[in-house]
Amino acid sequence: MNKKVLVTGGAGFIGHHVIDYLLRKTDWDLISLDRLDFSGTLSRLQEVVGQNKKYGSRVRVIWHDLKAEINDFTAKDIGHVDYILHLAAGSHVDRSIENPMEFVLDNVVGTANLLEYARKRLPNLERLLYFSTDEVFGPAPEGVFYKENDRYDSGNPYSATKAGAEELCVAYENTYKMPIMITHTMNVFGIRQHPEKFIPKIIRYVLEGKELTIHADKECKNAGSRHYINTEDVADAIMFLLENGKSGEKYNVVGKQETDNLELAQIIAGILDKPLNYKLVDFHSSRPGHDLRYALCGEKMKEMGWVPRKELVERLQEVASWTIENDRWM
Repeated sequence: MNKKVLVTGGAGFIGHHVIDYLLRKTDWDLISLDRLDFSGTLSRLQEVVGQNKKYGSRVRVIWHDLKAEINDFTAKDIGHVDYILHLAAGSHVDRSIENPMEFVLDNVVGTANLLEYARKRLPNLERLLYFSTDEVFGPAPEGVFYKENDRYDSGNPYSATKAGAEELCVAYENTYKMPIMITHTMNVFGIRQHPEKFIPKIIRYVLEGKELTIHADKECKNAGSRHYINTEDVADAIMFLLENGKSGEKYNVVGKQETDNLELAQIIAGILDKPLNYKLVDFHSSRPGHDLRYALCGEKMKEMGWVPRKELVERLQEVASWTIENDRWM
């Protein structure tokens, strides 16, 4: 019997890539549980399913807003589930600063409702993977790479609500012995990403010759840095953990190299063979609640046998080429 996977937020950016990966790599049946707001769009899933008509019979979309409990009708519609991948979340830092309660409801209450559904209705659930973020650890000083169980130091309401939901998952695993795993993932990029995000914005600004704003330290000398990771590698890591991960464990899913945002923009401009127009600005004054540097240690996954399959530059080349050919997504 084929596995059946419930993906919350499956019409979102990362969620639809995970569904795409599982369609290509497995024979599993998939359900996308989504409320289809500005973050989730069926056009993403339609492109994925449209690539091969046989995929259509393996994917169902169920509308549900996790701020409400999963009731009898919705639970019956979902049916038996082997794995849950909980990717649905409010994830916009600026909006979380403007309206923290919206994120408490989406991320903390939404996760609690999903956990209660799984606890009460899925006694034979094999895996529940909660998709968390590097931001729960707060800013990383130079030379520091946070490990999976280091302390939290949330810098904004978004990261605080992700940390709160993460602790609920820990509590449910401890209390009810549910098969829950947690990932921390750094900045994810890929095709069909919202054009407001940094890498799509770089591509658009470079092609249009616009001046790109890059956040830096107070002296505007050093740009912020991240370990960027492609969606294909994230989906590959999730599949690896479904096969090799352990309940009650946390795992950092990290890109191969740390790259500062100016260097990233220069790489993309080089790929596009266009000049880069930019200015460095003090991120403290321009983006309160944001952190200049995030960094995770990826040694745990590496020792288990998983690392990203391709280098950052190769992934950026793939995304830039695809974006130019599919400019409607810009």
